[in-house]
Amino acid sequence: MGEVLELEPMKWRVADFHKMAEAGILAADDRVELLNGEIVRMAPIGGPHAWAVDRLGALFVLGARERAHVSIQNPLVLSEHDEPQPDLMLLRPPASRYKADLPRPGDVLLLVEVADTTLTREVSIKLPLYARYGIPEVWLADLQGARLLAFTEPTAEGTYLQCREFGPADSIAPGALADLKIALAEILG
Repeated sequence: MGEVLELEPMKWRVADFHKMAEAGILAADDRVELLNGEIVRMAPIGGPHAWAVDRLGALFVLGARERAHVSIQNPLVLSEHDEPQPDLMLLRPPASRYKADLPRPGDVLLLVEVADTTLTREVSIKLPLYARYGIPEVWLADLQGARLLAFTEPTAEGTYLQCREFGPADSIAPGALADLKIALAEILG
């Protein structure tokens, strides 16, 4: 017979991903993100998740004022093959800089993922991506475990050197806005 060909899966690029949306291949209401070149369905948003994201968003908007732009469930371009949609981000001001272009890793002050049923996916897939691209601080709100994990000191290998755990009785502030204290009972309680 002939030579055996090894088939490699095609990795989608962010530009292709956007063209699919423009062409209507991906509908505006499709809940998908691009991770490691693969188009991945996002979990449906349930009540506890929606409430936690909305509450955190409101607290961030009130506390950050003009010192950071609050982005809620919007894309972040990490690389040619990665465009996740984190639940929340605090971005470098001014907000007008994001009118024409999506944020990049250097724009992120804090990234927050809220996990109701997706903790394993957040930890095994998204957290390593965020570390690899130098996102300086990531909070993972584990609603079922009633805890918040705060990751800092990213490495190029896809890990964070520091991980601190907080519960509903604790407060936490982003490293970039140390006076913006969030009482975790507001989200986890």
